[in-house]
Amino acid sequence: MSLVSSLNIGISALDAFSQGMQLISNNIANVNTTGYKDARPNYTDSFSNILRQSAPAPSSGNGSNTPPVQIGAGVQLGSITTEFTQGTLSSTGVNTDLAVSGSGFFTVRDPASGTSYVTRAGNFSIDSQGYLVTSQGYRVQGLSDGGATYTATNNNGALSYAETPVAPATVGDIKIDFSTSVGNGLTNNTGGAFTDAQVNAGAPTLQSFTVDTAGNVVIGLSNGDTVDRGKVLLQNFSSPNALTKAGNNLYTGFAAAGPIGGTTLSASNNGAGTNGLGSIQVGALELSNVDLSQEMTNIIVAERSFQSASRIVTVTDTMLQDVVDLKH
Repeated sequence: MSLVSSLNIGISALDAFSQGMQLISNNIANVNTTGYKDARPNYTDSFSNILRQSAPAPSSGNGSNTPPVQIGAGVQLGSITTEFTQGTLSSTGVNTDLAVSGSGFFTVRDPASGTSYVTRAGNFSIDSQGYLVTSQGYRVQGLSDGGATYTATNNNGALSYAETPVAPATVGDIKIDFSTSVGNGLTNNTGGAFTDAQVNAGAPTLQSFTVDTAGNVVIGLSNGDTVDRGKVLLQNFSSPNALTKAGNNLYTGFAAAGPIGGTTLSASNNGAGTNGLGSIQVGALELSNVDLSQEMTNIIVAERSFQSASRIVTVTDTMLQDVVDLKH
């Protein structure tokens, strides 16, 4: 061992605490990011230089065991733990804003590439085609294609529409729309009292929609009927810390994280409020779970640790200078 080793140890500490400071900075920068989860650095010691191996006690009983003599080689950033604790739910009053209260992630799909992601950020919107999407245009996944068929009858000279619900059953992109016409979900059974055009003109139309705590996407029609258009499904993981952050509040790396129930969504495994999954709150968003007070404390600790490591470097440099000066 030499004084140069002390320099290397000090440098390893400077590197490790610099990386820790990056994590703290990123946490603070994302204090207002919807669904962001706090990240915590975990430091580990580097390998040790063994100056003397340990030895067991002699079998004769005359003597004692001897411990090893080891000098560490510094510190390193061993891992990063993401804290998937619940963030505060904030009411927005926007019915496309969804939040998970409890465990689970929304699954979204990039329609261009087909790549799937999970997210805790539920600040969704409806695109021009009627799909429930993220700000990047990725479509929220769940049960889709629910709706209703209608039969129009002549009720004493007035049109009457009888609903036959069709439950959502296909896993895919959730679309919020509704329309029927004669021959396309609507039957003209008025016996000629009303033309197809008249029946189409009076058919129920989409007026509103909401999402209940079980994830059911319920649309309200102009005649007062309601239709289950789809159902938002959630995904959970046995080891969410193994997920890979992909930016834009998205995560990938499902296989490493151990998807509970498999990567394919299903009504039996992925319904909100079942199998350990949380419920869904409409008109709310989950805020970042970053604790600013704790992060400011972490800054102080990181700063003092960095200062101490820098002192290792400067003091070792002074000692090396003293060695060089011995020749004078």
